Amino acid sequence: MKKIINIKKKIKSFKKKITVEGDKSISIRFILLASQAIGKSKAYNLLNSEDVNSAIKCLKKLGIKIDKKKNFCEVTGNGIGGFKFKKNILLDAGNSGTLGRLLLALLIKSPYKVKLIGDKSLSKRDFSRIIKPMKNFGANFYPKNKETLPITIKGSEHLKPIKFFEDKGSAQVKSSIMLGALNIDGETLIKARKSRDHTENFFNFLKIPIKIKKEKYIDWIKVTGNKSYKSFNYKIPGDISSASFPLVLTLLSENSQLTIKNINVNPSRTGIISILNKMGACIKLKNIKIDKGERTADIFVKSIKNLKSINLSKKFNNSSAIDEFLLIFICASFSKGISIFRNLEELNKKESKRLDWSFKILKMRGIKTKKIKDHGIKIWGNPNLLLNKTYVIKDYLKDHRIAMSTATLGLARGGNWKIHDSDSINTSFPSFKKMIKDLGGRIN
Repeated sequence: MKKIINIKKKIKSFKKKITVEGDKSISIRFILLASQAIGKSKAYNLLNSEDVNSAIKCLKKLGIKIDKKKNFCEVTGNGIGGFKFKKNILLDAGNSGTLGRLLLALLIKSPYKVKLIGDKSLSKRDFSRIIKPMKNFGANFYPKNKETLPITIKGSEHLKPIKFFEDKGSAQVKSSIMLGALNIDGETLIKARKSRDHTENFFNFLKIPIKIKKEKYIDWIKVTGNKSYKSFNYKIPGDISSASFPLVLTLLSENSQLTIKNINVNPSRTGIISILNKMGACIKLKNIKIDKGERTADIFVKSIKNLKSINLSKKFNNSSAIDEFLLIFICASFSKGISIFRNLEELNKKESKRLDWSFKILKMRGIKTKKIKDHGIKIWGNPNLLLNKTYVIKDYLKDHRIAMSTATLGLARGGNWKIHDSDSINTSFPSFKKMIKDLGGRIN
């Protein structure tokens, strides 16, 4: 039986301080990089989600010892290239594009074929962007010319460093090349459009040989491979993508304010804050710190009655808000005026076609929208829009962010919402429902 979220009442005003679970991107990178370290590494506040648990299961199949304790997770690494490969290994990345794409990079030395699979959603996503640089390193893929999961990889003893232009602004592609370079003697050079830099921060923290030259729109990254590194400990900050749901809930609710403690506010991830503040929101960062190259802070937000529309600059780095655009569109739909967003091609390459789903959800609510050139969307905001109908969300490939975004909308502005496949939220934010109840919302 499919699980359904039912929302029938708006949330009442609240003034709270909360925390959210560990950052998913950092949690998965911790698991992967700890598996290549020498010795026992510990992570505190590791996200206990389906995506992270998929990473743990995959690495255990590759001979890595991982123990999940009550307060920490311990990974015993065998060094670079330390996987214990067997014949006919099957690895399941579940719903996680980050895991599937980054894990392939650590398999390029496998002497045997390794098959990688994923769920229905992940099996529709593009893996050619990863396959191409891995082939350049010397890895082999079967069947040939296949660009989606399931796919089989077989490594090579004759790997070579590469030069690669990452032109999509994809942190997953860039990170996979960096992880692949770990296995290879020599220097790998990446010319990359600006994107999330968690992997670069990890490399610097772990003293893996890396040189980074930053230009306005491009980063030049040089990685020297086959250099071992020691085990490490890491306290993982809260996930800004998860924090974005209570942030927008507060913004759109009445007479409410919220502090979200110890969140990763890496500048490559805070696009939602920049955009909403340009629209007139009052979102502030407090107690800012730098830890292991990552910027953390408490996020303070309060309700606002009159959001302004926005014509988002073509120069804006959309990767810094790529997972939060549906929430931003929801805010724009209640703003005064016409909002325009462009260069959103990557939205349709996520767990579902999120740009297409954004049109559906906005139109369902009576908001005028239009597709525009450059993979864009035009939204005619209506600050006085009343949500008093029944709204059904289903058949969205179990995209966790669609489920939580629409739940946030219903709690903030009303309507009778039925959101199918609610178990999808377990991929990234398993305590979402508890968080809503702690704020006083009624959700079941």
